[in-house]
Amino acid sequence: MSSTFVCTIQGAAIFFLAFGIGMWVIHFMAFFWSKWKLHRKRSWPADIPLPGVSIIKPLVGEDPHLASNLETFFTLNYPKFEILFCVQDNNDPAINIVDKLMDKYPTVDARLFKGGEKVGINPKINNMQPAYISMKHELILISDSGIRMKEDTLLDMVCHMDDKTGLVHQMPFTCDRQGFPAILEKVYFGTSHARIYLAADLVGINCPTGMSALMRKKLLDEVGGIKAFGCFLAEDYFFAKSITDRGWKITISSQPAWQNSGYCDIQSFQSRISRWAKLRFAMVPPTILAEPFSECMVLGICVAFATRVLLRWDPIVVFLIHLLTWCIMDWFLLRSVQNGNIPFTKFEFVLAWLFREASAPFLFIHSLMFPNIHWRQGYYRLQWGGRVEEIAPKVKL
Repeated sequence: MSSTFVCTIQGAAIFFLAFGIGMWVIHFMAFFWSKWKLHRKRSWPADIPLPGVSIIKPLVGEDPHLASNLETFFTLNYPKFEILFCVQDNNDPAINIVDKLMDKYPTVDARLFKGGEKVGINPKINNMQPAYISMKHELILISDSGIRMKEDTLLDMVCHMDDKTGLVHQMPFTCDRQGFPAILEKVYFGTSHARIYLAADLVGINCPTGMSALMRKKLLDEVGGIKAFGCFLAEDYFFAKSITDRGWKITISSQPAWQNSGYCDIQSFQSRISRWAKLRFAMVPPTILAEPFSECMVLGICVAFATRVLLRWDPIVVFLIHLLTWCIMDWFLLRSVQNGNIPFTKFEFVLAWLFREASAPFLFIHSLMFPNIHWRQGYYRLQWGGRVEEIAPKVKL
């Protein structure tokens, strides 16, 4: 065996061991930040009036939980806000739900915009554009249809908007729901996703998702409004990038975003995770190299190999200890994010956790092999840097 080959093997082992140590540091960072940041109430200075907030709700279609989710916005405990609902199709079934809620809460400032305006490729931006140009207040909250709010959620988000902050976002999580797919979603958003999201927020890395984000409207107006981001599918990432590029901070609020979609199945969940991976690969290409090694199973194999080469440890024992410790750490992180009782047993957690971790490498490979995106009614081809072009779907004969 040549000395060059031995040096290469040892170099790879050192890299994998260092990467593994780095991921464990991220574990502890995320857990610490969850304890420090989440579920801690903030107060607004009594001598300063609260700013007005325009809430833009883009809607597409009906959902079994849509009415109850939207109603939580009508009951917000906040002195000055408006709700701007947006639908692209004049026959969208969500219109009837919105009309009933506006009749039920006539004192709430709420309006409905139909038809959208074609300002780019991104259908969400097109849907929201008429509401954006009609909004009254200085802060804008873009909130997806599947989000459920507590009475003090908007106040909590505004309280994080200090003089140096341009964007406050909520860390994605899920409401308690029944069934294995719902358990799988909660485990993913409370462990793997939460770990990276919290660690990124701690060190100041751009990580917001667009499901619930509060922004200063003037910062969007300075670059041409939301229509300037119509050439991207991941408009949330580029909102945040535009804001941080000009020296403003971004931060998460203390309350997670409670996703409460009425439709929950494994295929839709994995398609969603795959779509996010494709967007990351296009926007931040280095993630293609780093992301697979951040997953528990792949990293465990790499660390087992590294300790075998460098320390002569039994790789099977190392891999199993790595797996067990990672699972335990994820359980404690999930409990911290939930801030209450987990709505399923430890056995159900382990099953969902193993399923998620074992399927992650396959989703990564699938995302690389099939980079085009099917989202809502459109098909899109991503370009390096995050720009996107719309493509026609293949017609089956």
